[in-house]
Amino acid sequence: MAVNSKNSNRSKGKQAEEVAASYLESKGYTILDRNYYFQHAEVDIVALGDDYIVFVEVKSRKNNDFGRPEEALDYVKQNNVIKAAEAWLHERKMTGAFIRFDVIAITQEDSNKTPDIRHFDNAFQPPV
Repeated sequence: MAVNSKNSNRSKGKQAEEVAASYLESKGYTILDRNYYFQHAEVDIVALGDDYIVFVEVKSRKNNDFGRPEEALDYVKQNNVIKAAEAWLHERKMTGAFIRFDVIAITQEDSNKTPDIRHFDNAFQPPV
């Protein structure tokens, strides 16, 4: 029986998002939303921390053989996160809130080992 790599990748992505959410909570953030979709755009985690609404993109890899996870966040993906964040804020009538876009990069070669978690505050900005 063949393994569907798309479902396998989704499962790994969900696991990474769980790790990231737990990490954020351990740092005092409050998770407000997860996997918010707007049209074809998505925000992995929306959190409240340090008086900011933080929109978090989670990137993960098994190893760094093909680059670090955070390097996979290209301009198109950044714009999709920004688009979803704007919709999230609009729906909640919070368009004047202080916001930030963070990236959490997770590398975990073995599921039995502690993952390497790197949190990049204010990783990118919306175009002016």
